[in-house]
Amino acid sequence: MGLRETFLPWPVLRQALAAVGGGDRLGRGAAARSGRTDALTPRIATADRVAASVCPYCAVGCGQLVYVKDEQVVQIEGDPASPVSRGRLCPKGAATKQLVTNPLRETRVRYRRPHGTEWEDLDLDTAMGMIADRVIATRAQTWTDRDDQGRRLRRTMGIAALGGATLDNEENYLIKKLGTALGAVQIENQARI
Repeated sequence: MGLRETFLPWPVLRQALAAVGGGDRLGRGAAARSGRTDALTPRIATADRVAASVCPYCAVGCGQLVYVKDEQVVQIEGDPASPVSRGRLCPKGAATKQLVTNPLRETRVRYRRPHGTEWEDLDLDTAMGMIADRVIATRAQTWTDRDDQGRRLRRTMGIAALGGATLDNEENYLIKKLGTALGAVQIENQARI
């Protein structure tokens, strides 16, 4: 085995040799490929289906393509057909796959009782029931039907909502509708602030 064959597996030398005498002057053709590179396949090639979606991080509404295999998200990319983003995503949008696949993502409800010092795990149904009970009780306790002059108000000042930047426009619209239906008047969205 000669010197050339010994160092050929090194990509830099392989590209340099191809650029000098192999016809691949830029060193980006066959010289840049390796056995490992040839064995790679894109994550989207194995997907069973593709779902069009919208990035949840801000109010811009960049289009996304969500690639799914065996009902698991395998990749999220920008949607080239989106008139908003034309296939581009910001760093947060490009990392949205981590919202559903990150092993460190919390999948349980953590609750600390009033004046408690320890967190406990609750199942989702219990937590949702607690939230619903508290919203109904707060609305009942703080409801104002009329002001001092007898004018009809039908509102509660005990409930407020602040939508986060990870909510899309449709979710913020639904939060606004729910808040209004409950009689809340203090409703805002972080993406607009």
